[in-house]
Amino acid sequence: MNDEILDRGYPRSGSMGQLLQRSLASMVKVSGPIEAIPGKTRVIALIGPTGVGKTTSLVKMASQYTYDHGLKVGLITADTYRIGAVEQLKIFRDIIDLPLEVANQPDEIPDALAKLSDRDLVFLDTAGRSPQNRRQIQDLRAFLEASKPAETHLVISATTKNSDLLPIVAKFGLVPINRFLFTKLDETKSYGLFLNLAAHFSIPVSYLSTGQKVPDDLESASPEKIAELVLGEAHGRPS
Repeated sequence: MNDEILDRGYPRSGSMGQLLQRSLASMVKVSGPIEAIPGKTRVIALIGPTGVGKTTSLVKMASQYTYDHGLKVGLITADTYRIGAVEQLKIFRDIIDLPLEVANQPDEIPDALAKLSDRDLVFLDTAGRSPQNRRQIQDLRAFLEASKPAETHLVISATTKNSDLLPIVAKFGLVPINRFLFTKLDETKSYGLFLNLAAHFSIPVSYLSTGQKVPDDLESASPEKIAELVLGEAHGRPS
């Protein structure tokens, strides 16, 4: 189902509209929020193309799990390619006093994890990769094999064209991935990509990000919220 089909004037109120919303919600899988396991450090990796908001999403997650859930959080950045990426995380680290390790190569990941072994959650930030560059994807895979994440979230901008969407997921699927995290929901009013992914992959959606505010503009995905977005009832922005 694509955006053109979704924009043909389906009823959006009353019993028929509610039925359609429930039908759309049933098509979408969600993972629920990240769970911490007492006595075990869980690594959460964020991967994706350049410019989709991986680092900002990671900062939001780290803030929420530090302040809202009272967990011990650590950070590792493997994004040493983008100018200012490490400095961006260092500023955030200083603001909320989180330990940060830098891994330039995959073989540096074990030492970084050892230094963060007292953490409940360790968020791994990675460099943006072109899905067309197989060597970059293989390099990313080496970092993930070294870190053994409990969850790997493929971060996707909601502004991504449908023609690009499936190839992106297919190429990053070589890593592999087990979550979708959507960003920039405030920059579009077309959300058919949710259903396009649901029709092709059984991977659940984890979070929805709607702006730059830390940590406010991030929420755990729900089928009902995604159905509202697809039907245009959220006015292009999760509440």
